[in-house]
Amino acid sequence: MKKIIILGAGMVGKAMAIDLSTDYKVKSVDIDVESLNYLSENYEIETEILDVTNEKALSDVIQNFDLVISAVPGFLGLQTMKNVIKNKKDLVDISFLPEGVLDLDKMAKENGVTVIMDCGVAPGVPNIVAGYHNENMKIDNFEYMVGGLPKIRTFPFEYKAPFSPCDVIEEYTRPARFVENSKIVVKPAMSDLELIDFERAGTLEAFNSDGLRSLIYTLNNIPNMKEKTLRFPGHIKMIQAFKAAGFLETKPVKVKGKEVIPFDVTSEILFNAWKLNPEDREFTIMRITVQGVESGVKKEIVYDLFDEYDPIEKLSSMARTTGFTATAAADMILNMIFNEKGMFPPELVGKNPECYKYILSYLKERNINYIKTERDL
Repeated sequence: MKKIIILGAGMVGKAMAIDLSTDYKVKSVDIDVESLNYLSENYEIETEILDVTNEKALSDVIQNFDLVISAVPGFLGLQTMKNVIKNKKDLVDISFLPEGVLDLDKMAKENGVTVIMDCGVAPGVPNIVAGYHNENMKIDNFEYMVGGLPKIRTFPFEYKAPFSPCDVIEEYTRPARFVENSKIVVKPAMSDLELIDFERAGTLEAFNSDGLRSLIYTLNNIPNMKEKTLRFPGHIKMIQAFKAAGFLETKPVKVKGKEVIPFDVTSEILFNAWKLNPEDREFTIMRITVQGVESGVKKEIVYDLFDEYDPIEKLSSMARTTGFTATAAADMILNMIFNEKGMFPPELVGKNPECYKYILSYLKERNINYIKTERDL
């Protein structure tokens, strides 16, 4: 039986370990004992306390595994990725590290490994969809909107974070890049607010965020590309007020003679306010829109996702939709369905029709359904 080690046992790491433990020997590592104990006590999953910043300890622990999945926070992602590659281990990464990593392609090839990066719900599935359709369609416009939201709207934020609040705040502060008329355009995060009606979620607000990532460079033949984040109406005005007042600043300020960083204080407060408890009901919603010409016909192809908390396994929807996309990729690598060497954002995986179909089928088996509709324009 092949062996997989998962770095990180948070909400998404836990979901991936549970999913893969039915077919593989799985080990989860983390610095959080409580998360590890939950896995070892309820499933056939080996666990170990590990600080991934300890390069030697990380190198030692991954030696006997066939594949590594990294689910560490974004600020730890780059060094962790480099260390795994140096140890010649195939890797699926969902740390969504802020740095661009396509330049690690040479390093991955030299070490003979396959690395699939950004392989979650988004970025992840939209990239796979874009890569697939880009092979047989002249795409004029590609965009997607995505959000993870609580079922119960609670004052004041009407939001719960299914992953690290500092990573969420990063979405609210990092300038948003998109492509307009074949040129890269940069706008402030949270700009171009618009209201969108969804059948199962009601009216949500969409705003610019920096979610295109590698798509800007790998599919630069597409003249128009955009990504937006979805929240309940009113949420983003509150975050904009926080930002305008200086609560998201990273420059230290003096408080009673001591230097503090506003961002760190805000993150700590929001960690508690946004904490998604294990049995909190929430949902993930996404709409991917592809417009272009296929076989001489101008058409629009839309993928809609609406997924909810799993009360049986007690897994959040965001953990399922993110984690199971990554486990599908891991499954493809271990079963030699995808075995090219180098650094691969999901769109370069999705261009292979077999991989595109495999991942969507894998998700459907786990009741994560992307509803595809087409219409001629």
